[in-house]
Formats: sequence, C-alpha cells, structure tokens
Amino acid sequence: MTAFVMVGLAAFGVSLLTLFSGFGLGTLLMPAFALFFPIEVAVASTAVVHAANNLFKVGLLAGGAHRGAVLHFGIPAIVASFFGAIALSSLSDQPSFASWSFLGRIAFITPVKLIMGLLILAFSLFELVPSLRNLRAPVRWLPLGGALSGFFGGLSGHQGALRAVFLAPLELSPTQFVSTQAVLALLVDAARLLVYGWSLAVIGGAAAVGAIPWSLVGTATLCAFAGAFLGKRLLPKVTVSVLHLVLSVLLVVVGLALSLGIA
Repeated sequence: MTAFVMVGLAAFGVSLLTLFSGFGLGTLLMPAFALFFPIEVAVASTAVVHAANNLFKVGLLAGGAHRGAVLHFGIPAIVASFFGAIALSSLSDQPSFASWSFLGRIAFITPVKLIMGLLILAFSLFELVPSLRNLRAPVRWLPLGGALSGFFGGLSGHQGALRAVFLAPLELSPTQFVSTQAVLALLVDAARLLVYGWSLAVIGGAAAVGAIPWSLVGTATLCAFAGAFLGKRLLPKVTVSVLHLVLSVLLVVVGLALSLGIA
C-alpha cells in the first residue's frame, strides 16, 4: 500500500508540474519506483508511465504540435534514443563499486545510479542558472537538438531541457509548445521502450518482464493523467518562476540521492 501511495502521489504532482516545463516526470518518478524495485525495473516501469502520460497530453492538446519541429527534431531523436537506451542497458549490468552507511542501512553506489544522478544534477542547472534557462539555439540546429535530446532521453529520461533550448526560437504559443513537447517525447518513449523491453527479456527472460509491477504502473499512469488534466486547466494561470524553483529543488535532491546510492 505504501508503494501505491508514494508512487501515485509522485506521479500526480510531477505530471502537473511537468506539463509546463516539458521535463521531469521520468526523472522524478523513477526514484519512487526505485525505492521498491531494482533499478532496471524502475526505469522500464517509469518509461511506460511516461509514454502513456505523453499520449494522454497529445490527446488533450490535439492538433497543436508544430509539424516542422516534429519532423526535423523528432526523426534524429528517435534514432539517437536507441543508442541512449542501449547505453543504459549496458550500464545496468554493472555491479556496485562502493558502499557506505546511511541512517542505519547500506547505500550501494552503482555506475548506472551515479551517472543518472550526475546527469540529473547537470540538467537541473537549466532550471537554476538563468543564462542556461534562457539559452537558445539557431533553428537550423533542430536536427542536432533532436539527436542530443533523444540520446539523453534514452539514457536517463532527460529530454525536455534540451528540447526547450532548440524549440524556443520557433516562438510557439504555450499550448503549441506543450503539445510539440508531448509528441516529441512520445516518439522517444516508444523507441526506448522497445530497447528496455528487449533488454529485460534478454537479461532476465519472461520473468524479468513479468517483474514489472503492472498494477502499480497502472495506478501511476492514472495519477499522471489526473495531474496533466488539472495542469491543462491551470495552463493560462501558471507562474513559471515558481515551477522553476520547485523543479530545481526536486531535481537536485533526486540527483544527489541517486549519485550517493541512497535512492
């Protein structure tokens, strides 16, 4: 029951917040799954919720995506996401290389947790540092942005921070920006789920795939839907600066926890 409450609340709250920012659901939901399941199962479970939530957001904001961005950014993102997901699968096989005592329990530091934690800390700078938050890339670099976003999306779930850098020069309306973000994220999610599923099946067979807590995934998905639905209603009233602060604090905490083997 504790798992359902914690993961459900995390999915609802983070989905509401990330509707506006375009990233963070996978980053902040995955540690909630990781409290109860192995890291590879937590990543795969989070990816399922992430993909379903993006599909729901696409439905909520139907027809709002910028087609040029989806084409020029999305195709490189799909290709690169395969390589990122393969890299994650390789890292997941590596054992812990250090451990330490934290609040009466042993915290194990593994390569996958360390790298993902450091990536979370690095990408949190896009929210904390104004110069990075306002960073803009030329429109002609959309394919490069897609490749970078796709790779890190497949590796650690970080897509939106880089997408924002490359999509901002298009000067999309808030609704069009959120819709475009959701479509692009859905494309990457579909690609990386193929790799995650294949990896789980190869490493652990049918038992590993069956280890995914589908009832908990379903609960988290419904809670994420509710958060996105409420977020859409709040879209015209949102105070972006407050969301930046909330997400930044959460990202730093999660990044430190993963890097140190606590989460």
